Amino acid sequence: MWGAATAAFQIEGAADGRGESTWDRFATRPGAVSDGSDGHRACDHHGRWFDDVALMRRLGLGAYRFSISWPRVVPDGDGEVHQPGLDFYDRLVDGLLDVGIEPCPTLFHWDTPQALEDRGGWEMRATAEAFARYADIVTSRLGDRVHTWFTLNEPFVVAWKGYTTGEHAPGRVDPRAGLAAAHHLLLGHGLAVPVIRANVRRPKVGVVLNFTPVHAGGDDPASRRRTQLVDAIENRWFVEPVAGLGYPADAAAQRGWDQREVLDGDLDTIAAPIDVLGVNYYSRQVSGPDGPLHRPGTPVTEMGWEIYPRGLADTLRWLHRSYRLDEYLVTENGAAMPDEADGDGEVDDVDRVEYLRDHLYALHGVIDEVPVRGYFVWSLLDNFEWEHGYSRRFGIVRVDYDTLERTPKASARWYACVARTGRVG
Repeated sequence: MWGAATAAFQIEGAADGRGESTWDRFATRPGAVSDGSDGHRACDHHGRWFDDVALMRRLGLGAYRFSISWPRVVPDGDGEVHQPGLDFYDRLVDGLLDVGIEPCPTLFHWDTPQALEDRGGWEMRATAEAFARYADIVTSRLGDRVHTWFTLNEPFVVAWKGYTTGEHAPGRVDPRAGLAAAHHLLLGHGLAVPVIRANVRRPKVGVVLNFTPVHAGGDDPASRRRTQLVDAIENRWFVEPVAGLGYPADAAAQRGWDQREVLDGDLDTIAAPIDVLGVNYYSRQVSGPDGPLHRPGTPVTEMGWEIYPRGLADTLRWLHRSYRLDEYLVTENGAAMPDEADGDGEVDDVDRVEYLRDHLYALHGVIDEVPVRGYFVWSLLDNFEWEHGYSRRFGIVRVDYDTLERTPKASARWYACVARTGRVG
């Protein structure tokens, strides 16, 4: 399965009665988004979806991973359904199926309805319960045609960056709230899994987690201890409860978490069997005794992330060796690069081609060991890159933010050949 991925808030825009999300509110804070922008228009995928689907077809993609906007479907998060919002996804799904592209939606990619945040957000158990009801609404409508579903995208980012450090929406700086949010996000996932199974024909249900291999930058005990702790928080905290192993005890103890949010039966709910794990991989971290180490001369992307293709293969091997899940999809892999467009909007992004090629070579090296079903490049389109606004471009298709014209980059043409032939040249 060769596909591309996007997220609703990053590309759709706020047209047609979408409710306010935490990212709408967060973007109004001075300095929260580096270029002062917001997602009100984004790429206007909501108005241009038909052309975007036609573009995917021209690129030969077999699958499209997109997210559904919770506040577009249920504006206040847990109340009346906004039928035009649900109708939009109905049209999108039919449009994809009409041209032979498999829809692979994610129910939550960070855009919590602001009305729920006003009542405590993911710190509250009620938000997990509201998420399960929202999952029921969406899958009841689309489950007759859509078979592969993901509950959450990268709960790590929502809990730690959204509630603990304040770098992302909702912008709270409260470690205690971050721990509660982490648990309630996973609880929402667990509550939604049986709901999805009940509503979907031939369901394939999973969750999307991000993984960043952590390597010690030295042999000193302090570096090794910090490496183990960071690995537990960044890589094990979310996958181990999903796999039925509970939370990593070492990391929970270090964070002083009393687990008061974990009620009887919660861990069993979270460990509801899944069919597929979505794996997002971009880079690795080298850890010293006091924090990440940045080595001069190491190739990095525009995000400052080290380019380390071997990490994708290492991550998949570690996951399968440790948890023996049934199936894996690489649901995000890509790079922000310093794209320069010529007068016609063309971008010769050979650096991105090299990044993707080398990661696909690494992926090829593990497909005999790990049941990997497919690969989704991040991202189909340049878009609103969260706290960076429109200053970082991950797309294989360039978006002119003045005209919204789409222009496939060299990487799109290269990836189209991969998707059509299954060969990495």
